[in-house]
Amino acid sequence: MEEHNNDSSQQNTPQPESKPAIEQSETNDLQFTNRLDLSELQHNVHNIKREIGKVIVGQKDMVDMLIASLLAKGHSLIEGVPGVAKTITAKLLAKSLSVGFSRIQFTPDLMPSDILGTSVFNLKSTEFEFKKGPIFSNMILIDEINRAPAKTQAALFEVMEEQQITIDGHRYKLDTPFMVLATQNPIEQEGTYRLPEAQLDRFLFKIDVDYPDLTDEIEILTREHNLKDKIKTDAITSFLTAEQIAKYQSLVTQVLVEEHLLKYIADLIVATRSNQFLYLGASPRASIAILKASKAFAAMSGRDFVTPEDIKRAAIPVLHHRVIVTPEREMEGITSKDVIKQIIETVEIPR
Repeated sequence: MEEHNNDSSQQNTPQPESKPAIEQSETNDLQFTNRLDLSELQHNVHNIKREIGKVIVGQKDMVDMLIASLLAKGHSLIEGVPGVAKTITAKLLAKSLSVGFSRIQFTPDLMPSDILGTSVFNLKSTEFEFKKGPIFSNMILIDEINRAPAKTQAALFEVMEEQQITIDGHRYKLDTPFMVLATQNPIEQEGTYRLPEAQLDRFLFKIDVDYPDLTDEIEILTREHNLKDKIKTDAITSFLTAEQIAKYQSLVTQVLVEEHLLKYIADLIVATRSNQFLYLGASPRASIAILKASKAFAAMSGRDFVTPEDIKRAAIPVLHHRVIVTPEREMEGITSKDVIKQIIETVEIPR
């Protein structure tokens, strides 16, 4: 805080006319001096985006939010029609990291033990041994999460919130980093199970993936036509180790948030609870999620302080799966995104 005040006072001090360019340059340097060194983080984020961009055309918002989710120690639910690169993007993100990766295909007959693991009797030792399931990894990709019944989905509650599982009275901690990336199709509802609100609340972001625009569509076709220019997934370079990710996650927690911005987040959350179009407003977990996400977005931009724009950028993907529109408004075609946008426009931005 003292540093920014010194910048302001220096700008208001009259400068000698003989060398205004030098003085202005020095002032600008001071303005953008961070308390935290985020250059390495920003550089590696750029590298990850570049590697993913070798295979994926467009979808920059999805990639940004997945990286922000990782830096904020959150999980992401990716929703979109088939064929918009949901699964491959999640796999590429995992490929760009030197950490463990598991992919679980959710089906109606999947049991909790198929995810978490089970105790198996060892004839040699005459004791039960716990065989770990695929959840024991760093990056977990769950394909079509809404295909499994509620019993199986509930198996994720503890592990997503507390990064541990409890089986047969024994507690097993998972390694760090730990991140769940789940996909679902919003169109095809036959043979699917709606995710419980308690489970949705455990996802930091719900990322809606749209169709590519015309330019991106042409680029996709061009790459597919010129097979010699097509980059395979195996060619993706891994950049970050588990230790580096933990270091960056720690840096993100130290990003500065002014008190008036904390109140701005609280104002947004409280507005969802009193909005006449919403049957269910956002919980305190949502306000914490916006705080974490806005810090991650600031760090990715090379800033060690949060701005109102970071908060507004985080608000929709954090909130729109945590609030419920009233049935009357839903019948009118109003979505949770529409209501959140209206709230963002009406809540006063701190100056």
